[in-house]
Amino acid sequence: MVVIGCFTMKLNISFPPTSCQKLIEVDNECKLHTFYENKMATEVAVDCLGDECKGYVVQISGGNNKQGFPMKQCALTHGRVCLLLSKGHSCYRPRRIGEGKHKSVWGCIVDANLSVFNLVIVKNGEKNTLGLTDTTVPCRLGPKRASRIHRLFNLSKKDDVCQAVRKPLNKEGKKPRTKVPKIQHLVTPRVLQHKRQRIALKKQHTKKNKEEAAEYAKLLAKRMKEAKEKHQEQIAKRWRLSSLRASTSKS
Repeated sequence: MVVIGCFTMKLNISFPPTSCQKLIEVDNECKLHTFYENKMATEVAVDCLGDECKGYVVQISGGNNKQGFPMKQCALTHGRVCLLLSKGHSCYRPRRIGEGKHKSVWGCIVDANLSVFNLVIVKNGEKNTLGLTDTTVPCRLGPKRASRIHRLFNLSKKDDVCQAVRKPLNKEGKKPRTKVPKIQHLVTPRVLQHKRQRIALKKQHTKKNKEEAAEYAKLLAKRMKEAKEKHQEQIAKRWRLSSLRASTSKS
């Protein structure tokens, strides 16, 4: 955000323990000199922002420049660079398997060309900050895994998990109904039936493989015995022919 005649930069501050987030605008560049020339993941004290931030320590987690290009950790520069990114890299989401693409990103060093950068509070200060550390945002979504729902509501294995997370949806002029999330790892009679079926198929395959292996071993032993007998017959035949030649030569 550029304002003619004055300087303005946005700071997006978050506090993970309370899930709160706050966006403030700073129009005094002298207050931001503490952040300049620092890289991402650097911890900085923010006493310069005012008395309410005294004692707080934040970590620089990212940001965007005035054109919207995001900061990337590995780019050790102030400006914009073009990198070949693939799956697993930040600032890029591949659309195909094995796809890579040249993307423009901003360096990981903070300077005056940024329009907004993100900060995460890692140490609390002397006072509570309004809208960050004094309030707690409740978690809108609960757990979906059956074991975690059991642990959250202190249920036994025989209790119905679906009844614990069933949410009523009552709207004016409409029939009342309830909504239940799709619970993961839920043990039902159908799941147990499929498990028994898999185990039975596995036992059948194991039994079949053992029987086939026994038949193959029996057949192999028979063939080896026939080959051995045939070989012995050939050796005996050679001995008879050699003894016959020796007798005829003497006579």
